[in-house]
Amino acid sequence: MDDRSPLLIHRCSDSADLPNPNLKPRHRELIPTPCGPIKPWSELTCLVKVYYCLTIVSLLAVLAVTAVNIYKQIQDPLYHEDFTISLIQLVGILFCCYYVTRGILQENRQELIVFVASVVLVMMRSVVNFAVLPAPEKDSLILVRFVCIVCIGLFHVICSTLLIRSSNMMAFRVGGALESLQEQYFLLNVCFSMVTFDLQAQICLCILVLTSGIYHISFSHSIILGFGIFWACLTSTVGVIAVLKELKPLVWVFVLQNLPEVAYLIFLLYQIIKEWGAGGSYALEAAAITGSIISVVIKGVLFWSLTRLYRSFGQGLRERMFASEQ
Repeated sequence: MDDRSPLLIHRCSDSADLPNPNLKPRHRELIPTPCGPIKPWSELTCLVKVYYCLTIVSLLAVLAVTAVNIYKQIQDPLYHEDFTISLIQLVGILFCCYYVTRGILQENRQELIVFVASVVLVMMRSVVNFAVLPAPEKDSLILVRFVCIVCIGLFHVICSTLLIRSSNMMAFRVGGALESLQEQYFLLNVCFSMVTFDLQAQICLCILVLTSGIYHISFSHSIILGFGIFWACLTSTVGVIAVLKELKPLVWVFVLQNLPEVAYLIFLLYQIIKEWGAGGSYALEAAAITGSIISVVIKGVLFWSLTRLYRSFGQGLRERMFASEQ
């Protein structure tokens, strides 16, 4: 005799149709975006809101000073070398605005680490640039920019480091209690951060080679470098879509797109070493070599994290990240 009541049987069938609680998205209170869920502005603490507003305002202020300085350098050919560094700093500041926004709204430690690294690189470029400039070229505007970048940079490094060391609940809120999904979310953020960081490095390196006159560049080579900026943007777009949408064929396309960039980095290093000192500017040559090495390191971290993330595609992380509010 079956002692189960019809009501109990009905409840069991209903529960069988429902997904396991561990498979349900845990971020219903978060805001879904094309780049993953973010925290609502109202959920941020008062101190974090103040810091974020100060960060954006300070970065925009340095951006304005740098833009004015670039305009002056265009008018005066004597500032040619400083023009290159200023243009690279302009790109770095724009990326910093993106890094800190995503880092705070997504509680993304990896993005905040990249933000700190970008700020430190901008500070190092500013210090080196100010140190090698002749005294007559150190006018008041360049001095103001130098002081602003160093002081504001130290402020951001300290505050961002405190945020990085704070508790991070985003991985749990997206991945739930499953540690495997939390690890996938961590790897996804590493890949996403490295893709954008690699884009920044590629753009800055192309600008450096195009505008600094490190070695003689033919017209055809200039066209290749100009196209290289477009290629870097296209490659990053493919990488982001492949990671977020978990598209394995697109991952292979992204890897193949990186091969020409790696080949060019090797060619660039060869050209600089072969013509070392020919342009009379060791600082710019050292900057190009440093930029190439940084790009190689970034790609190494990117491919390491992408390989591990690739194996976990299709295990439910994408459904959690892009689940709509119900």
